[in-house]
Amino acid sequence: MTFVELSNKIFNESVLAYHKTDNVDEPIRNPYEVKSIEYYLYLKNWIDAVQWHFEDIIRDPNINPEEALILKRRIDKSNQDRTDLVELIDSYFWDKYHSVIAKKDAAINTESPAWAIDRLSILHLKIYHMQQEVNRTDVDAAHKNACQTKLNVLLEQKTDLSTAIQQLLEAYACGEKQMKVYKQMKMYNDPNLNPVLYGQK
Repeated sequence: MTFVELSNKIFNESVLAYHKTDNVDEPIRNPYEVKSIEYYLYLKNWIDAVQWHFEDIIRDPNINPEEALILKRRIDKSNQDRTDLVELIDSYFWDKYHSVIAKKDAAINTESPAWAIDRLSILHLKIYHMQQEVNRTDVDAAHKNACQTKLNVLLEQKTDLSTAIQQLLEAYACGEKQMKVYKQMKMYNDPNLNPVLYGQK
């Protein structure tokens, strides 16, 4: 099984497991060995699933403002957790490929492999929820047909992205691309870099 096949398998498992309760407060029951790459892939998708539903909830026009602020803080933390986890997954790829001697004309990719995996994880959620729209019984045929068209595009994107990620990993393995990763260095969560935060000291 290739890394991408493994990722797709685990993301699908996580999406289905989350939607058994569809509850943002449901504790994660990660079936994989702690600190294994499988464990991190499952956790990655679970965080994405919870955040997807956070974003739905906060758009409720009738949400209590105090509850909305609490939820915004949870979204901020989720975003940071997601970023930290992507960088951790990139560490896995770095450990695997950084010692490969790159060819003289080796290209540099526009994004690290884990950020591409991040997009693949979110695509699984888009596909799941678009399929739910197609399956609805309280909408007209026009809605279902429009959603089916979108679903077909998402499925094509998943195939293409999966292929592209696998090609990228193979290019790293043979030195056709040079492995490089960068930290996101987000400033707004850092009390030493966000002037609103360090101005409060």
